[in-house]
Amino acid sequence: MELPVDSVDAPLSSFRPRTGTMEAWNAAYVRVEDYLRAHRIHNRLHQSRLIQKVLEHAARRHESNPAQDPTTLAAEEAESLMDDWFAEILGEKGLPHDRIATAGRVALLVSDGAQKWPYAFLDTENIPADFRNAVHQSSMEAGPDMSVSSMVPRPIDLGTISEVAGETLERFERWPILRTLLLWILFMASLTVVFFATR
Repeated sequence: MELPVDSVDAPLSSFRPRTGTMEAWNAAYVRVEDYLRAHRIHNRLHQSRLIQKVLEHAARRHESNPAQDPTTLAAEEAESLMDDWFAEILGEKGLPHDRIATAGRVALLVSDGAQKWPYAFLDTENIPADFRNAVHQSSMEAGPDMSVSSMVPRPIDLGTISEVAGETLERFERWPILRTLLLWILFMASLTVVFFATR
């Protein structure tokens, strides 16, 4: 079986999976192409090379278990290649998938690696030194692990002003006539200010 290719996708002319239907492998092709576009890989020739690499890995796995979906296998192979590539570039081999995938994608995006070095994406043999340095400088560094601590509640000290204000308010609560008198004084003072300001 052979996938239909145009002149740009010429490298895929050698891709002939022994198992699976044409429709299933075309769907896998589209999924991998979308995956690469999501990572801002827009160079068609490089896309074609990477798609062939991913599909060949998926086809080998499909031969051993034809019941599996080629699209699912292709997606898994793309993720696996990405993890291996990020681990190689960041020097973080052995990290769990979630961590290496997140750290690698953030570093790739921040360094704008897909745009500045379009042919470096998923290339494990010829990684440009400036690309590797840019990704390293853009990578996230994990902070210290979280630890459980106990906090004892302490009284809040608001200072002398808050104490005086609190005592004053308590007095006003006890003497309603004094409170009313103070409110009238404030009201008259406000009217006086307004009267003299408008003259």
